[in-house]
Amino acid sequence: MADTIYFLILVPMVYLAAAVFVVGIVGRVARILASPPHGSTLRIFPARRASGLRALADTFLMPQARKHTPVFWVFLMLFHLAFLLLILGHLDLIPGVGLMPADSPHMLGGGAVGVAVTLAILYFLLRRMQGPVREISTLGDYLLLLLLLFLALTGGMISWANSWNQANGGFVISKQDFGAYLASLLRFDFASPRDLLPGSHYIVVVIHVFLANLFLMVFPFTKIIHTFFAMPLNRLRRG
Repeated sequence: MADTIYFLILVPMVYLAAAVFVVGIVGRVARILASPPHGSTLRIFPARRASGLRALADTFLMPQARKHTPVFWVFLMLFHLAFLLLILGHLDLIPGVGLMPADSPHMLGGGAVGVAVTLAILYFLLRRMQGPVREISTLGDYLLLLLLLFLALTGGMISWANSWNQANGGFVISKQDFGAYLASLLRFDFASPRDLLPGSHYIVVVIHVFLANLFLMVFPFTKIIHTFFAMPLNRLRRG
């Protein structure tokens, strides 16, 4: 019974989560594009040259956050940079991508990336529990941050457990094992993940993938959707 549940989480639910993510994003973007034009201009900055480059800087460097809340800005930059490295690191698990040597047991950035993401999420969570930010926070904000926190912690547990086990004969579940699992998903062959992911903390992998699936499915319906609109909005503000 347990193996059946694990299979459903690690294979069919992954496809379902990816479909909900794509359809949700496309739906949100289409609905916004179909909305009637705004009645007034959204530009808040005087017209200047290279407004496109300035909008790009606003999006990725977040100068207003740096100016008004520098500590918050530091953790924002830390989170976004580490999250980007995590995405690249997970892509590197796919055989043939090759961001790291094929025989390397380590993900891109090693365990430091996961620690950075975890620390940033903890800061965001604690920040919402005090001051004026607490007054505008909703239950959904806390639940989303908790989902991200446990997603990061389970990912860290997988990485750290592998590293700590080197003295006992090698990695519990190797990077190459994860690559075989992802390759199986991409081939849609519905192979049993239990045969591809040997090791004592298989259940942690199941929990991690389950949380990742939940994150993908709720992403289009949360405030994180701003990821797709940050650049266009900053371009409108610049005129």
